[in-house]
Amino acid sequence: METFLIRALQLIMSLSLLVIIHEGGHFLFSRLFKVRVEKFYIFFDPWFSLFKFKPKNSDTEYGIGWVPLGGYVKISGMIDESMDTEQMKQPAQPWEFRSKPAWQRLLIMVGGVLMNFLLAIFIYSMILFHWGDSFVSLQDMTYGMKFNERAQEIGFRDGDILLRADEKPLERFGMDMLRDITEARVVTVLRDGKETDVYMPEISLLDIAKDDPMFVTALTPNVVDSVIPGGGLDKAGIQKGDSLIAVNGEMLNSWNALVEKLDKMQAAAEVAGDKSAVMQMVYSRGGLRDTATVRTDSLFRVGAIFSSLADYKETIREYGFFESFPAGVRLGVNTLKGYVNDMKYVFTKEGAKSVGGFGTIGSIFPKVWDWHRFWEMTAFLSIILAFMNILPIPALDGGHVLFLLYEIIARRKPSDKFMEYAQMVGMFLLFALLIWANFNDIMRFLF
Repeated sequence: METFLIRALQLIMSLSLLVIIHEGGHFLFSRLFKVRVEKFYIFFDPWFSLFKFKPKNSDTEYGIGWVPLGGYVKISGMIDESMDTEQMKQPAQPWEFRSKPAWQRLLIMVGGVLMNFLLAIFIYSMILFHWGDSFVSLQDMTYGMKFNERAQEIGFRDGDILLRADEKPLERFGMDMLRDITEARVVTVLRDGKETDVYMPEISLLDIAKDDPMFVTALTPNVVDSVIPGGGLDKAGIQKGDSLIAVNGEMLNSWNALVEKLDKMQAAAEVAGDKSAVMQMVYSRGGLRDTATVRTDSLFRVGAIFSSLADYKETIREYGFFESFPAGVRLGVNTLKGYVNDMKYVFTKEGAKSVGGFGTIGSIFPKVWDWHRFWEMTAFLSIILAFMNILPIPALDGGHVLFLLYEIIARRKPSDKFMEYAQMVGMFLLFALLIWANFNDIMRFLF
């Protein structure tokens, strides 16, 4: 319950900030061009609102709605989420959106997207300035990587050190690395001290993202880093520094292999109704091999901690205040490129199933409060919000931009009736997508 509340609070804080900035972009350009803004709301307020306030001598009412699905600004003389068609039947007034030149209306509509992207760049810049950029280079992972069965069939081998995807250097572990690998024709690895080329078949990022175990993970050596007192290895006499060689006659080349073996034992034990498992383990100490009987606990753990990424050399890049901004721009642009590139998978059968709602978004936040991670996720969501809003779908900013571009090119406005119908169709599509995304979340939670 505590984890849920922490994630929920982070999600609400992040989305609230993004909505304020997005709608603030529309508000800013509206006021710049002397267009009246009647409402500025966080969340939607059908029938009633949780809070509202209208400053003296102001045309704008500020408030908080009760439906947590974003927010809006109600701009005079515009067909928007409020569907205020009565206002549109009245003669146009000079302070209304519809009375302004097309280029001003265009800037008002892109204002939200622009502010979201600028916010993401600013957050990324401040993250780099405050925390810097620390990571373990793939080339410094001297034990190499662990590959699943699919990757091994392609030609990768456990212990390979990833070097390049085509001619692009692979620098760090993460989604960008996986994306580069799936899009490459040749991946170059360092194997037994020699560069070796692995020729990639046509494979999608969505395909390998579903793999369990993962397509590639860091290979953890099979050397015991520490033994938990009272655990299976401790009772069997296995000590820190020992190397685990084999389990039940099957060779182990890494800690990852032992984890896979324990997972299989757990699955078999659950079928048989057993609450633990016993194994014969061969280990090496000081060059001498011995065999011990090891019993797992009820969670099928052997009571040991193995080496992790912390044992590798860490690359740390620090940025001064002014240096952080161009670096933040590069990070923001690369994040946007990656997200746009991955959007093609949404239009596949598997991609449609992977679409998630508020539950999925909330799950990307950490289980414990971490300001570094919170701001990283907020910047990422700001990029997503900017891109999704600029899509040419009626009811989104991109739909209004599309019709404005048509007006500028054709030198004629779409009729108000057409805009009303387009807005209704767009809102129907958006609500359908929202329902589908959250339905996927519910199904994933249940099954």
